[in-house]
Amino acid sequence: MKIVSINIGLPREVEWHGRMVTTGIFKEPVAGLVALRKLNLEGDRQADLSVHGGEHKAGYCYAAEHYAYWKRELPGRELPLGMFGENFTTEGLHEDSVHLGDRFSIGSAEVIVTQPRLPCYKLGIRFGSDDMVKRFLASKRTGFYLAVTREGDVGAGDEIRVLARDPNAVPVSEITRLYTSKDFVDADSAALQRISQVAAVPDSWKQYLEERFLDLHP
Repeated sequence: MKIVSINIGLPREVEWHGRMVTTGIFKEPVAGLVALRKLNLEGDRQADLSVHGGEHKAGYCYAAEHYAYWKRELPGRELPLGMFGENFTTEGLHEDSVHLGDRFSIGSAEVIVTQPRLPCYKLGIRFGSDDMVKRFLASKRTGFYLAVTREGDVGAGDEIRVLARDPNAVPVSEITRLYTSKDFVDADSAALQRISQVAAVPDSWKQYLEERFLDLHP
């Protein structure tokens, strides 16, 4: 497992449906070592801090392997690394095999997996297509966010090493499935119970899933 590309970008204003929108989704690869801090990579910023960035979303990972899928889905479309707004384009880390609470070392930094990425309309801006948000979520190729447990320097080519796995491990794909499910079954309560015990998962996720389970499975 390794980092294929480190991607950063600063917020910019773009026109979308007749209005100006500020977004930090435009990321580009950078060479050399980059400092990974508690809130983001050096030189990288988010536009709307109410839903992006922060300690639980200090970095966003997306699998390089997913690009082949999107090249088939979007024929003729140029897809440079960083196209999905990811800070880390990775190799060998997939939503089915990465778990909430997994701890990794990258370069001299250490990180922990906190949650999947839920796309907002700004992904549509990046692709110039409103339906990209729905297609992205339906693909189940969401990527995931990291919190930084030890600051350090990271760079393209760095190996990603597993340090530990939470005893209540739940795959990233599972929490996405629960988020999008139109109906919960009894067995899902066990997964929700495990998620509730993973310290790295934000309380907002735990509360949302619990309330949704009660609504769909009273």
